[in-house]
Amino acid sequence: MNKVAIGGEFTLRLLRDAGIGQGMRALDVGCGTGDVSFLVADLVGAGGEVVGIDRNGRALEAASARADELGLANVTFVEADLAGSLNGIGAFDAVVGRRVLMYQPDTVETVRKLAHRLQPGGLMVFHEHDTTMVPVCRQAMPLHFKVQGWLREMVARESADLSMGLNLHGVLTQAGLSVEHVRAEAIVQTPTQTYPLADIVKAVLPRILEHDVANSAEVDIDTLEQRLQQERLSVGATYIGDMMFGAWARKAASAEGGND
Repeated sequence: MNKVAIGGEFTLRLLRDAGIGQGMRALDVGCGTGDVSFLVADLVGAGGEVVGIDRNGRALEAASARADELGLANVTFVEADLAGSLNGIGAFDAVVGRRVLMYQPDTVETVRKLAHRLQPGGLMVFHEHDTTMVPVCRQAMPLHFKVQGWLREMVARESADLSMGLNLHGVLTQAGLSVEHVRAEAIVQTPTQTYPLADIVKAVLPRILEHDVANSAEVDIDTLEQRLQQERLSVGATYIGDMMFGAWARKAASAEGGND
């Protein structure tokens, strides 16, 4: 099985429990460099197929290169924008996505468009986050709160929905799907249980700087992990920094699906 990326355990369990399995044809929307696509590829097996779409051509090039390295023949990547037409990619047994609905200006209409790609009875599975109820800690952890604030403010300035996790059920329902399950899971840190917060900041640092959320000197990325670790150890506290939501819903068995 392919290596599960940071935070991917929740996504993998969500996909499995939703019913993504052998022989299915699945669409991964906002696939980026392919992390979720590869999880789905393992689940659908050689008899299934995964199509990943994204508007970022460079990310798709990286995804294709990774698929070649992994020897995955059941995954293809197509450049497409959710704001445009999705005709020409055919119909799917499942549509999946992670942290993509939160960036859509009209989330319900986006889900409706994606539902048209589903076969009758098909599955829609999304993993989203909610940053309005975190961070939480009984003790003072100013650096952790500040760093988590950078990420939250970056996403806010990108016009994302910070409550997308809590809104999942409503969005899927309004789009005409039947919601079967919603779950949430906190990302917990303790002195002995860590989370790669500094790595995440490093990955999105260009966006943090672009949106003037913080400057390079304040972030001091080369020492950030050490400073976060020192704070965790000195306080000895349990800290909840993020809340993940997952949901799956089903298209009516009698509804029409996309077939072009």
